Amino acid sequence: MSCECSKAKADTAGERKILRIALLLNGLMFVVGSVAGWWGESSGLIADALDMLADASAYAIALLATTRTQVFKRRAALLSGSLLLFLGLGIAVDVARKGVYGSEPIGEIMMAFSFLSLIVNVSVLRMLKPFREGEVHLRATWIFTKVDVIANLVVFTSGAIVWTTNQRMVDLVVGGLIALYVIRESIQILSQAIAVKPCAP
Repeated sequence: MSCECSKAKADTAGERKILRIALLLNGLMFVVGSVAGWWGESSGLIADALDMLADASAYAIALLATTRTQVFKRRAALLSGSLLLFLGLGIAVDVARKGVYGSEPIGEIMMAFSFLSLIVNVSVLRMLKPFREGEVHLRATWIFTKVDVIANLVVFTSGAIVWTTNQRMVDLVVGGLIALYVIRESIQILSQAIAVKPCAP
């Protein structure tokens, strides 16, 4: 296990500024994506929107952690990973429900809003790039946003397929794949947090 104590002191002012911007953008896109997912009856868009909510929560947790102890930061990462795991399971349940009761996803809406989300997430990912090798709570925010970018690309592609073929099952498959990917990434965050050795007082 690795101890985070030896790492250079974080630029907490810079961290807070970036995390506030990321929190604002993801909170806004959660609202927009949820409305779009409901309007377009798309499991993929709803999964994307819920992922934005999880990200916003992760950024909020990271904001609280920037000036706290290493033990707090480790716990913040554990909370972030648990939240992402819960999200992935929730998406899987929604996909199963729509598979049973049916839905009529609208490809044009899926494409438009997933592309907008992609622009936002790529911008946030660039801001978070320095956090890739940072402390455990910051690495979690990087992983969250990387998941979002991949999910946006997948939803956009599935929207194009739905639009051109009118095959609703594509949306359900994509929603299911996003759920599995989110669950995998949550396990990665939890594993990294568990591997961090709490520093001796």
